[in-house]
Amino acid sequence: HMKLKMAPNSMFAVLLRSPWWISFALVLVIALASRALLPEEFVPFGVMGGFPFLVIGIVAAQRQWRAPGAAQVARVQDRLGQMAWRDFSLILEQAYTGKGYQVSRIGSGVADLLLAKDGRSTLVACKRWKAANHGAEPLRGLAAARQERDASHCIYVSIHGVNDACRRAALESKVDLLSGIELVALVRDAKAFA
Repeated sequence: HMKLKMAPNSMFAVLLRSPWWISFALVLVIALASRALLPEEFVPFGVMGGFPFLVIGIVAAQRQWRAPGAAQVARVQDRLGQMAWRDFSLILEQAYTGKGYQVSRIGSGVADLLLAKDGRSTLVACKRWKAANHGAEPLRGLAAARQERDASHCIYVSIHGVNDACRRAALESKVDLLSGIELVALVRDAKAFA
C-alpha cells in the first residue's frame, strides 16, 4: 500500500505542528462564518467545511498529549549522550523494530542501519549522535548512499539537533533529521532503554 506524505509547509502540516486549539478555533470560525454569511439551507454544508480542521485538531491534540515534556527530553538526551555506541544502536534497532521495520546493521561508513518496511528502505546515519557540531558533508554522503542503494528515505540522528546550515543541507539533500523530542519519543519505549 502507498503511504501519502504531506508537504511540510502545507496548511494541514503546519496545523499539525501548531497547538491543537488553533485547529479547533478554525472550526469555530468556519461554523460562525457559515451561519452569518450563507443562506439557512446551506449552513450545514458550510459547517462541514470545518471537518478537516476538526480531524487535524484531534490528531494534533493526541500527538501533543503523548509528546515528552522538556524535563523528560533533557533527561533522555543526557542518558543517550552517556551511552556507548553499541548500546545506543541497540536502542535504535529495538525502537524501529517496534514500529514494524526490519532492521539491519550496515557498515558503509556513511549509514549505520537499513530499515525495511512495506517494500521501502530507509538508511539511518546515527554514529555521530552525540557530536556537538554537524557539518553538511555527512548529510550529502548519506544522500549519495541513498541513491547508490536505491533507498526511499534517509534519516540523520543527533541528540541535540543541528545548526541552520546543517538544516538547509538536510533540506537540499532530502535527508530527514531526527533529534530532540522526536528522538526521545522514538527511543523511550525501547526495552533496552527502560
